[in-house]
Amino acid sequence: MDPLILFTLLGAAVVLLLTVGAPMRPIRLLGNLSVKLVVGILLLFLVNASGSWTGLHIPINPVTASVTGILGVPGLVLLVAVKQFLL
Repeated sequence: MDPLILFTLLGAAVVLLLTVGAPMRPIRLLGNLSVKLVVGILLLFLVNASGSWTGLHIPINPVTASVTGILGVPGLVLLVAVKQFLL
């Protein structure tokens, strides 16, 4: 096989993979963020459900859900600390 044809096919394959894979990255990022947001809402719901025993209530809004979703359990602990000591 001629090296020029081989390099042309390899170059075309790389360009094809880059053009097909490039639009998937933002979609994957949005998917990951939405899953983390749902997990944050569930964690806040569990804290609020146990609030009758502990007397703790953290409102579920986009800011608290985002903090809990992105940071996870440390974000939830941060929100609880802010609620207890600052508010």
